[in-house]
Amino acid sequence: MELQEALSALEAFSNDRQRKINTKWGAPDNQFGVKFGDIRKVAKQIKTDHDLAKMLWATGQVEARLLATLVCKPKAFTLDELDMMVRSILWSREADWFLSYVIRKHPEADASREMWMGADNRWAARAGWDLTSARVPRKHEGVDLSGLLDRLEADAPDAPEEVQWTMNNTLLAIGIHHAAHRDRAIELGEKLQLFHDYPVSKGCVSPFAPIAIPEMVARQNA
Repeated sequence: MELQEALSALEAFSNDRQRKINTKWGAPDNQFGVKFGDIRKVAKQIKTDHDLAKMLWATGQVEARLLATLVCKPKAFTLDELDMMVRSILWSREADWFLSYVIRKHPEADASREMWMGADNRWAARAGWDLTSARVPRKHEGVDLSGLLDRLEADAPDAPEEVQWTMNNTLLAIGIHHAAHRDRAIELGEKLQLFHDYPVSKGCVSPFAPIAIPEMVARQNA
């Protein structure tokens, strides 16, 4: 499929209601308003096309970039390309798809983790903390857990909300999976108050650390 064909296929699913939802979530104006399930339908038609994915991303168009994350070959990107792409992200949904479908599947992405954690760019920082939260439960060798808690205590209060989300995921991972650091993680959650009033559906666990950590530990031990 050529670039214009892919864009036309996306535009055919244009939906005013979805456009309003995207805008409410912070999406830029350069969008068609396509349901995420319909983006996946177009991806199934394309399957895998890395060159097309790079062209789709370069458009800066909302749905084109989401589609790019589904049809690319994550391992084919260089670390420089990943860095450039993550810093060009425009909104949180795009960041989440790029993290899930590209960065986490790249075998060398962890090499950029520390650099991204300290970046001024919020989307790079979000990616760095996301990779860290994934390292904490199982592959924490070489990760200073006490140092991470110190860093969270110092940096989280002034971080953009988009970064606070993956910072909080790291805090939760430490508290849930490492009993030696659990009390401090809960105390730090009380101090930081990250997402203490975040709305959750019935049966779901709040992301507020003093609630989430004990609940998830209890579930693991049940």
